[in-house]
Amino acid sequence: MATEQAAITRATFDEVILPIYAPAEFIPVKGKGSRVWDQQGNEYVDFAGGIAVTALGHCHPALVDALKSQGETLWHTSNVFTNEPALKLGRKLVASTFAERVVFMNSGTEANETAFKLARYYASTRHSPYKTKIIAFNNAFHGRSFFTVSVGGQAKYSDGFGPKPADIIHVPFNDLHAVKAVMDDHTCAVVVEPIQGEGGVLAATPEFLKGLRELCDEHQALLVFDEVQSGMGRTGSLFAYQYFGVTPDILTSAKALGGGFPVSVVLTTEEIASAFHVGSHGSTYGGNPLACAVAGAAFDIINTPEVLGGVSTRRERFVKHLKNIDAEFDVFSDVRGMGLLIGAELKPQYKGRARDFLHAAAHEGVMVLNAGPDVVRFAPSLVVESADIDEGMARFAAAVKKIVG
Repeated sequence: MATEQAAITRATFDEVILPIYAPAEFIPVKGKGSRVWDQQGNEYVDFAGGIAVTALGHCHPALVDALKSQGETLWHTSNVFTNEPALKLGRKLVASTFAERVVFMNSGTEANETAFKLARYYASTRHSPYKTKIIAFNNAFHGRSFFTVSVGGQAKYSDGFGPKPADIIHVPFNDLHAVKAVMDDHTCAVVVEPIQGEGGVLAATPEFLKGLRELCDEHQALLVFDEVQSGMGRTGSLFAYQYFGVTPDILTSAKALGGGFPVSVVLTTEEIASAFHVGSHGSTYGGNPLACAVAGAAFDIINTPEVLGGVSTRRERFVKHLKNIDAEFDVFSDVRGMGLLIGAELKPQYKGRARDFLHAAAHEGVMVLNAGPDVVRFAPSLVVESADIDEGMARFAAAVKKIVG
């Protein structure tokens, strides 16, 4: 048996953790702003953002202060009691969105699980017990619980676990005619990401989302927006629904909400929320004071004209670098997404090699992501410095050069 004193290395992962991840060979140990350092002291520019989580960079002073202050005050009470940080954060979210009611969970998966349960419960109690159909989209990603992974439109994540929850239908994204073909009065909800993140950084068209809203109204179904990845300033609006001008009935958010601390939220109207009652749903940790204190601090910074207004200029800087890289190396067929959720689709000769680009980038000292096998994804801090963008993209260009040879 290994002793406590044994050195922690990447090999330790293979010894003690379930084999559900394939983490990088280096282990980050420290972060500040948009820079990260590994065990050996090597420095990286972080354009991965913990998969769109660290929206204010690493160890933002305001978030550190909120964590320290709350950590010395009250950590946990359970939902037998409420707490001030949760109520303050709830009030801020209600004031800044369509929502009249919120409930806090711990992850995007849990927020979506809550939203889907709420949608079905609302439909079955207010309309009919047979109004249970959920329409979702191919290549969507909504989480890893059995319900959310079944609503997600990627069989590779949901196959092999036995019978799936029933009455879930998948149709092509951005195809309103396909939705119309399966929409009926048994539909309880249409679930959509305004920007498909894991599915390749594909943005919905305004016409598609407006059409979904009209179809849901026509069939008394709920429109659910999964803004786990697109929410909290990522697009330059606080939430993407505000950019599109299409208001959902239920919205979920997580990732950037806590700036790195696990927390998520479901937003909805008073009418829909009232379908639930005491005991309909719950969470031991959901809405705990530590998470809500940090999220409250993050919210106060993100929901400002300075941060939201700076997203588009930062995006332009990234896109300019990517176009320059493409002009030199001929690797990208498309640069897409919105705000600081950017996808660079690889040309046919590099299809399936997105992770090769990711690993090459890490070797050059820059952290990026993939979104499926064919898209390199960037989800940096919303306040990333211009110098960090330029330095990181220079390193990424060096990585591309290595791959194209």
